[in-house]
Amino acid sequence: MTAKITVALVGLGFGAEFVPIYRDHPDVGMLAICDADPDVLARVGDEFGIAERYTSLDEVLAQDQIDAVHLVTRLPDHGRESIAVLSAGKHCASTVPMALSIEEMREIVRLQTVTGKNYMMMETAVFTREFLHCRALFDEGRFGAITFAKGSHYQDMEGWPAYWRGLPPHFYMTHAIAPVLSLLGTRATSVRCLGSGRLPDGRAAEYGNPFPAETAIFELEGSDAAVEVSRTLFQATRSYSEAFAVYGERYGFEWPQIEGESPVHFLRATDAGDDARGDGIEARRIEAPDRGDLLPPEIAGYTGSSVFADGSHASFVQGGGHGGSHPHLVHEFVRSIVEERLPSIDAVTAANWTAPGVIAHESALQGGMPLPIPAFDGADPE
Repeated sequence: MTAKITVALVGLGFGAEFVPIYRDHPDVGMLAICDADPDVLARVGDEFGIAERYTSLDEVLAQDQIDAVHLVTRLPDHGRESIAVLSAGKHCASTVPMALSIEEMREIVRLQTVTGKNYMMMETAVFTREFLHCRALFDEGRFGAITFAKGSHYQDMEGWPAYWRGLPPHFYMTHAIAPVLSLLGTRATSVRCLGSGRLPDGRAAEYGNPFPAETAIFELEGSDAAVEVSRTLFQATRSYSEAFAVYGERYGFEWPQIEGESPVHFLRATDAGDDARGDGIEARRIEAPDRGDLLPPEIAGYTGSSVFADGSHASFVQGGGHGGSHPHLVHEFVRSIVEERLPSIDAVTAANWTAPGVIAHESALQGGMPLPIPAFDGADPE
């Protein structure tokens, strides 16, 4: 019988969404929870029957029985906290982004190598129903050669915690670029990016970022296709959208542009000749199937239900429930530990998905200057 692991979930705002999934996963023997707010800690612990409770990450890391830590904490702290978890000899999962600096990314990659502990970035976009369906079509060879791809993430962050104010938009790019890089199995090698709009001086001062929006064009390793990514955080009157699109010579796929809509397929009619002038392309809306069949029955039901019964948490509401991705993320992280293998979004992959946004912002600050994006391969831990 496979040995069960002990997991600590740190951060119970949006993080509460994952509590029953870990609790019910057949390979998790015990779940501990952690939050600095004692009222939140008590409420979540009582609601889900979790007895093991801590009020700081330091407390969690001091517990020898805890094998793995899932961080659902403040965005600016992800890099530092992930380094602390790996340095303590524990497996680490972290919500996006991986970190806000190339230096922190390099250190996390190094620590994954030298400690032998797993790091996984919990990127929801590549475990949604829409992406899993697109992946199946891509693996069937439906697209043909890829001509162009794009990603976008529009989100109004007014009223969110203070650390979001003035954040460079592409620092939080992974939802938009990860599906394309994952699908094509490549990384971005260079970027040209322009900032758009202008933040008020008081808001711009927090990160030294003047832009409420940014648009980037990436070159890809081993691919003739370019990728466009646009991101907004403030001052853009647009409802939430987290989307990607891939266009091949025979087939195209667009993630829904408005939350609650269905994806769109574009098919080239088989009887369209060279002179069809584009009218041989047909658009269809389709329903991406739920993929609870990929999960243990104990957690399969969580692809279609939220812990926040009233839909109260803004991240879950704005993200349309994140496409049923949460139990898939938990299962991949847990199974990678049990099976003693790297997770699908390990430190190298996470860095190759996060670094493009950091370098894109540098390009924007330099007026669109083309900049190279560092590669991460984990080969040299020194």
